[in-house]
Amino acid sequence: MHGPILAEAGSRATVGRLALTDKLNGMTDTIEHTNQLDVLHIGGPTVRLRYAGLTFLTDPTFDEPGDYPGPVTLHKLTGPAVPVDQVGAVDVVLLSHDEHADNLDNSGREFLKTAGTVLSTPGAAERINGVRGLENWESVTIGDVTITGVPALHGPEGCEPQTGIVTGFVLQADGQPTVYVSGDNASVDRVEKIVERIGRIDVAVLFVGAANIGRFGDIDLTLNARTAVLAAEVLGDALIVPVHGEGWVHFSETLERLRLLFHYAGREKQLLIPPLGTEITV
Repeated sequence: MHGPILAEAGSRATVGRLALTDKLNGMTDTIEHTNQLDVLHIGGPTVRLRYAGLTFLTDPTFDEPGDYPGPVTLHKLTGPAVPVDQVGAVDVVLLSHDEHADNLDNSGREFLKTAGTVLSTPGAAERINGVRGLENWESVTIGDVTITGVPALHGPEGCEPQTGIVTGFVLQADGQPTVYVSGDNASVDRVEKIVERIGRIDVAVLFVGAANIGRFGDIDLTLNARTAVLAAEVLGDALIVPVHGEGWVHFSETLERLRLLFHYAGREKQLLIPPLGTEITV
């Protein structure tokens, strides 16, 4: 069903576990809590997660490079590392929001029609047939997994009339790691509220890159390297998996800067930048 990607999954998973054993040496019980999550970074915000018997996909973007005219024209520089026809069946799409092409492009909209369930914001549910909207802290159970919508802020306080409503997600299942997917969130305060409400997070998929289109001056629309480090501090010893940090002109920081700031903060062992197009187990 999953073509050539799954054919190598066993060997890739083993490599991923070995790498993480070294990377997280000295941290508390993260390894035993995170050895049942398969991560495939397809590009931008698009990540396939295999978790508790289900396959999830975040923010589907499968278009090739191009321009997206609008109030602000977005420029995509790189296509997906995995073609859409090799992604395989997806049980649940976790869509942080539907208004911006870097989180849901033309091919991604078509992909939604193939997914078993699509979860997003209440606004997205009004705009797209078949989408189920989750309010903040609202939960739904699919299979053995409880999925909770959690707060996100796509810019500075009060930005919603301009940037729209965005949601993050938390995945929980018995005997499995607790996984947080931030969506396009720029607020460390929102991360604090999530930890206060949910408790321990084992793996945090953070959307980074310091997205900035100039709408709010120098204030970014997603986490930058500095605020990502602050979020990591709030998240304790959670493994940080950064995505959505490259491939578009409006990202104002590099993943190398992110890596350096985690290093200087003494948190480099907490950071795992996932390779594009290669499935790993964390």
